[in-house]
Amino acid sequence: MDRIKLLPEIVANQIAAGEVVNSPSHVVKEMMENSLDAGAKCVRVNFRNGGKELIQIIDDGIGMSAIDARMSFDRHATSKISTIDDVYSLHTFGFRGEALASIAAVAEVELRTRQEGDEVGTLTTISGGQFQQQTPISCPKGSQFMVRNIFYNVPSRRKFIDGDNARLASQIKQEFSRVALCNHEVSFELRQNDQPVYTLAATNRRGRIVDLVGKHIKHNLLDVSVDTSVVRIEGFVGTPSAAKRRNNEQYLFVNGRYFHSTTMQRAILRAYEKLIPEGCMPSYFIYLSVDPDRVDVNVHPQKTTVKFADNDVILEILQAAVRETLAKTGAVPMMDFSSDNRVEIPVIGHSRTIYSEPRSATNSSYNPFAEEYIDHTAPMPDVPFTGFDVPYDGAMPRAGATPKQSIMPSVATNNEFDEEYTIHSSSELNESRIEYNDGREEQTTFDYYESGMATTERSFGDMIVTPAGYAIASYGGTTVVVSLRRARERLLYEDMLRAMTHGAAPTQRMFFAEELTLSLEEYELMEQHATEFAAMGFEVEYRGEGHIAVMGRPEMLDVAIPLDELIYELLHGIDNGTMPVDEERARLAELLARRASAGYGKNIRRTDAEELLKRLEECDNPSFTPSGAPIMAELTTEELRSKLTRN
Repeated sequence: MDRIKLLPEIVANQIAAGEVVNSPSHVVKEMMENSLDAGAKCVRVNFRNGGKELIQIIDDGIGMSAIDARMSFDRHATSKISTIDDVYSLHTFGFRGEALASIAAVAEVELRTRQEGDEVGTLTTISGGQFQQQTPISCPKGSQFMVRNIFYNVPSRRKFIDGDNARLASQIKQEFSRVALCNHEVSFELRQNDQPVYTLAATNRRGRIVDLVGKHIKHNLLDVSVDTSVVRIEGFVGTPSAAKRRNNEQYLFVNGRYFHSTTMQRAILRAYEKLIPEGCMPSYFIYLSVDPDRVDVNVHPQKTTVKFADNDVILEILQAAVRETLAKTGAVPMMDFSSDNRVEIPVIGHSRTIYSEPRSATNSSYNPFAEEYIDHTAPMPDVPFTGFDVPYDGAMPRAGATPKQSIMPSVATNNEFDEEYTIHSSSELNESRIEYNDGREEQTTFDYYESGMATTERSFGDMIVTPAGYAIASYGGTTVVVSLRRARERLLYEDMLRAMTHGAAPTQRMFFAEELTLSLEEYELMEQHATEFAAMGFEVEYRGEGHIAVMGRPEMLDVAIPLDELIYELLHGIDNGTMPVDEERARLAELLARRASAGYGKNIRRTDAEELLKRLEECDNPSFTPSGAPIMAELTTEELRSKLTRN
């Protein structure tokens, strides 16, 4: 009895569809890539109910004739290859001729298309792989695909996507982002349930990344660029300080298509070795250009796995290129990348000259004790001190003088030399004039260092306030310089932490709500910490699927502070999810206080500075910010003496 038989074409297409299309997101990917292959400069995507009800793709490409529209749904019908050799020199996304056939086999598909120059277009309808009808229709140039009720005829597969709209929507946005990031010269639009999610104008690569990922990444992108005979690498990597534990901002592209490679991810991570905390991941957007005959994209129908003929060499070049970028920013020791004496990396089985490994440059003849390095104008270290002592008692000159004007002098006597002199100090904190009784005058400058002081039972006396945001005051018998910005940070931190512990901070209602779109991970994290955000003074409406509307903001915040950047920073300050509640609140209060105090103190009124320091006296720790930075620095007698010494 014969047991082997040919499967019906419809069944074969439904089985093949599982390789190409296993979720609505893959439909979006395949259809967007078809639009780009058709030369589209504008692609619009709309989906409903996670793509299960409807996926709509509209483009302004070259369109199709009536015959091409009918044949495009046949399996292995393609305009992109004609021989097997064409597979290894592809410049298009699709080539198998399986995508439309696979989609049509498991959904109801409607295609409206018209070529430029044709008077009317064509409407083609396919349902479950069966051709339904084709009629003339009036439509714009390009193609419009409508895919309805995906997997309606494959119940065993449909049940795996039912009731999970949020996950399906996230996958569609991810595929949309991958295609959009790689085609910045094309405008894209994404709508979810007929509501706009992304509207992306044609721009450059950096602009496209900022438009898709968010403004927070704008200042964290470092350019990567290297051109060799094997590969050209362009794109961006994130600064080490922007690395985080959960990072979705990681993209690799080759010849205009997204791909995934754990080995390349490791190569990039090696470039960040010892620059980021263990377990954190940097952002990167890397675009590789390789000869089509040196890369195989025909590994899997979804084409996210590729093979490189020169894989090991490309890994070395990629790691060196990222390391060079980080070195130029000062994140790693800089090496001499312009040296002519470099090491060539050989390519096995490839004769062309390729990228050269940089070589560090050294000066073996350097001797810090050589004659040419000696400063002959410097004083000899064993020459006895011939200046005078300053019996400084900590009293500060009276406040109220304007910059560059002499203020009320303080008179002191040098006990050792029995000389009387007067010190005139400028309110800008960087000039002093010494006037002796015999008529001699000296002009000098002095600096200060931030040492931080642990003080108890002290209060601030007379002060000078500088336009740069510092106050000079007497404090417990010493003279200190106080950073008004850091003082405010300490006060805001304690106020915010107290409010979060015992209630909620005051909220400032906004005239217009600010709508933000978060990643699903960020949205879930914010929902988990909704109580903490409310305690900080945020009034937030959670609208689902990554969308929030901020109705009110903490009263302490300056209205100029971008809310999206602030909320992003707060979310990633707690992204490890393992902090105890008390530590988590302290961390949030610290981040908010730091952002709210940025730029504070410049050109501040003296009365406001006095009130700030009066409140600082009552703090639990008036000497340090929550992060441990010193708030005040002491000006010692020894420092003043060294600066006021006569030549």
